[in-house]
Amino acid sequence: MLIAENLSYTIKKHTVLKGINFVIRPGELVTILGANGAGKSSLIKLLNAEQKPSDGNINLYGMDLIKYSTLSLAKIRATMAQQHHVSADFTVEEVVLMGRYPHYSNKPTRLDKEIVAETMRLCGVDHLSDRSILQLSGGEKQRAHLARVLAQLWNQQNALLLLDEPIAAMDIKFQHHTLSLARSLTEKGWIVVAVLHDINLAAQYADRLFLMKNGRKLMDCTPPEVLNSRNIYTVFGIDAEVVVNPKTLDTYIVPKTTNVLLEQ
Repeated sequence: MLIAENLSYTIKKHTVLKGINFVIRPGELVTILGANGAGKSSLIKLLNAEQKPSDGNINLYGMDLIKYSTLSLAKIRATMAQQHHVSADFTVEEVVLMGRYPHYSNKPTRLDKEIVAETMRLCGVDHLSDRSILQLSGGEKQRAHLARVLAQLWNQQNALLLLDEPIAAMDIKFQHHTLSLARSLTEKGWIVVAVLHDINLAAQYADRLFLMKNGRKLMDCTPPEVLNSRNIYTVFGIDAEVVVNPKTLDTYIVPKTTNVLLEQ
């Protein structure tokens, strides 16, 4: 399980996160939603152990997150960040192979290479394996890095996958493909936590929606429980109609049209 207890994070006397508590069980996909500046990416950084909380603690699979060694944590936790800082002329295959670094000492094994091939295929970048990562479109880069983080965890039973805006540059086909893939990974027993901006996609694929505002958790429930006009207005400041698809019973929102007046 992934457990956060009274989690807070302060930077130069500015409170970014305050008093956050939650429990996420293996086999769950939880999506974090909130307006810009709500603290979503900061929370991912704490769960990734990239930053340490100012107060509270995080427990992952029965052990305090700060007690893991860098190597042992890298074997069970992987993060796909918003920005990918790869400036060297690596091929896509080489980038994906980076995900296997925690699992071998000198050179990749046959299993490592098989995992790289499998995750590239699943993410739809196997035909780009020899291409430079620098030559790819934004969406193609995202899919390559998704393959990398999947390769990092692929043969682990207990795994935590953190996705920070993983579909931002993807076209609609691969947005759905990526979230469907994330959904299927929970069937392996993985914990998947994703930051998304598309409320309707989050509602379609997530088990639970985690609503944030001003660094605090407002709600943590199933999509039908979370999505109502009042909550949408409270978090995003927009009027929206909430609709239930009668065939799938999925809940989705339809924002109401607004007029923006420009000064002449």
